[in-house]
Amino acid sequence: MSARSRKTSCLQNGSPPGGRRWLWMVVGAWGVLGAQAASADPQVVLPQGLPVQVKPTYTEPGLPQFTFPTSGGSLLGGSADAGSGSGDAYNSMMSQSWGSSAANAAGAMGVSATALAATCAMESNCQNVGSSGGSSASGAFQMISSTYNADIKGAVAYDPSIAGTVVSGSAGEMDPGTEAYAAAYELRQDAINLQNNSNISNPTVLDVRAVYQFGSGAGPGVAEAPDDANIAQLTGLSAASLAANGLNSSSTVGQWRQTIINKLGSATANQSVLQQ
Repeated sequence: MSARSRKTSCLQNGSPPGGRRWLWMVVGAWGVLGAQAASADPQVVLPQGLPVQVKPTYTEPGLPQFTFPTSGGSLLGGSADAGSGSGDAYNSMMSQSWGSSAANAAGAMGVSATALAATCAMESNCQNVGSSGGSSASGAFQMISSTYNADIKGAVAYDPSIAGTVVSGSAGEMDPGTEAYAAAYELRQDAINLQNNSNISNPTVLDVRAVYQFGSGAGPGVAEAPDDANIAQLTGLSAASLAANGLNSSSTVGQWRQTIINKLGSATANQSVLQQ
């Protein structure tokens, strides 16, 4: 699952900075991603079996409440995709009654719908689930309340035309179509953070996941680190936080990246987050 810290960098186009995050999604808000439908598999792939349960594990500022599954399977049901990029995340989101609304939200924020779908797939298997375990992380995108509130305000400021279409107040967190605006705005912030604070000019889903998951401070360093770099050294996570997220003191950036690629497929993981 997962929750996140909020962004300190300012957005382009004069849009105000939002707060940070919602989750890790492994079990996780910072937590362990079309309008770009043209690049997605045209077949709708429905999830098989029970959805992965989101189980927030900690609420440290700047860190996602998300933990990677420690064994077998895929967040989307069936066998894990070792990198074929079948488009399951996008199809999983679009199979939901709110999928089209979420794709439109991504487009309004200038974000790839595939990237937004990858977020809901990682966070909740694109299931609109409530908060649990003492965390406020909720919804299909598992955002904590403070991050959601900051990001939905940022989204409306970025595109005032959506003001009349979003569900107001805390109820918006459990309305996937509304939460999608906040999640897409957060992804936009993360991508722009990478453009401003790293050598990554065209952030991908995998790149942005590092910021979404490890925060605006450590995230850019993780995103551009070599595969053999040590996650604990780059992030400063405690042993308990590492363990809660399926990592340990010897986990490398390469191992973390492969975990995400195994869940999403290489095509989705390498999808550009910002619309071209």
